Amino acid sequence: MTSLQIGDTAPNFQSFDEAGNSVSLADYNGKKLVLFFYPKASTPGCTAEACDLSDNYTRFTTLGYDVLGVSADSAKRQINFKKKYGLPYPLLADEDKSVINAFGVWGSKKFMGKVYDGIHRTTFVIDENGLIEDVILKVKTKDHTSQILK
Repeated sequence: MTSLQIGDTAPNFQSFDEAGNSVSLADYNGKKLVLFFYPKASTPGCTAEACDLSDNYTRFTTLGYDVLGVSADSAKRQINFKKKYGLPYPLLADEDKSVINAFGVWGSKKFMGKVYDGIHRTTFVIDENGLIEDVILKVKTKDHTSQILK
């Protein structure tokens, strides 16, 4: 699990979104950012989380937040996920796991008695200066917005 804590400087990153656009933390200088990591596009929990954030996207932008999703899915899978659910924010296709590893959300998981490596569903709220304001480890997929905007 991540070792990043509230008050830490968010790791700088550079990756590509579903459309092939370069995205870095520096792109969000002066803005608040909700950076959420999810295990796999189009699975039930990830869909519930992404749609909850999408349904409340106007609230986020009104409060000065940008939203950015990250998983290890391919750009094609991210495009399909974004189109199918009308997600208004970019999704990083972090296939090399550089952003995932920088934030420390890759590791051992257990499901139905099986242990495997994967992404730990985690959200980081980053302030205008690149400092971590909040780390949400126990994401409620259907009500994630209320966890972020307490």
